[in-house]
Amino acid sequence: MTTQNAAGAAKPDLSARQIRRMKRFDNPWRNPKLTWGAALILGIVAMGILGRIFWNMDLVFTGSAPLKLPPLGFENLRGQPGQTDFPLGTDGAGRDLLALIVIGAPNSLFVGLLASIIGMSIGIFLGFSAGFLGGRTDDTIRILSDVMITIPPLLILVVFQAAFGDVSLTLMAILIAAFMWQSPTRLIRAQVLSMRESGYVQMARLSGASTMHIMFREMMPNLVPYLFGSFIANVTTSIVTAVGLEVLGLGPQRIPTLGRIIYEAINSGALIQNLWWWWGLPTILLAVMFIGLLLINLGLDEVSNPRLRKL
Repeated sequence: MTTQNAAGAAKPDLSARQIRRMKRFDNPWRNPKLTWGAALILGIVAMGILGRIFWNMDLVFTGSAPLKLPPLGFENLRGQPGQTDFPLGTDGAGRDLLALIVIGAPNSLFVGLLASIIGMSIGIFLGFSAGFLGGRTDDTIRILSDVMITIPPLLILVVFQAAFGDVSLTLMAILIAAFMWQSPTRLIRAQVLSMRESGYVQMARLSGASTMHIMFREMMPNLVPYLFGSFIANVTTSIVTAVGLEVLGLGPQRIPTLGRIIYEAINSGALIQNLWWWWGLPTILLAVMFIGLLLINLGLDEVSNPRLRKL
């Protein structure tokens, strides 16, 4: 079926699905990957907020629940069934796993977000300075980032964490952020180098705009999709680093996080005792978190690169 327009030319009818795709192409932020990824991450945040309101957080303390109860609908090796009072089961220290996850998942996400915010802030400033100013400033920043990117961060952080002992979530995020600025610095520098000779930058220079105004008011808005994509990648890397430290027994000792729960499960022989829920449920939640961040990153890639979008 075709319809005739005012000039008499034939115009094919479009299906509802094609129309939705065309609207999504016109508005790149209406991206299904971005939407699903954001929904998963916001769901974890909402769980942390609502769980503290509707669930008894006193169950995170040792001995507040029966030992080694399985999730609801399962039985442990001793034939004990799960209980409705502890729907996700309990650990070997008598703590409710749901209460631990409600507190631990947002804490793990907080470390990743804070480390990425600090690292991205440093990377944005250094990347713009290197790319726009050039000269010795560019050489110094480029060499520094090249040197830092060759240093294995986990090894250095293990030494730092062992030296500091019990650290807070904020201090751990700051330590991780010290190794999260190199990649955004290199990415932003490369983009700024290609943008600094563009017409609107030259016009801003001729109008007498300051260097800081040109970098952060004229050029930076054009890099927002790239900055968001780099930020999400840094969040993922920061969470992986934090979990790696916690599974090694480093990091906060008294604050529940997903990595700390897994460490305690492994250290207490949960694998041998078939207490799969103790380490399995935090691992699944970490996987959901990483999938959500990956979908957001893929969606932001499509937002910033029209060639990745398909009608």
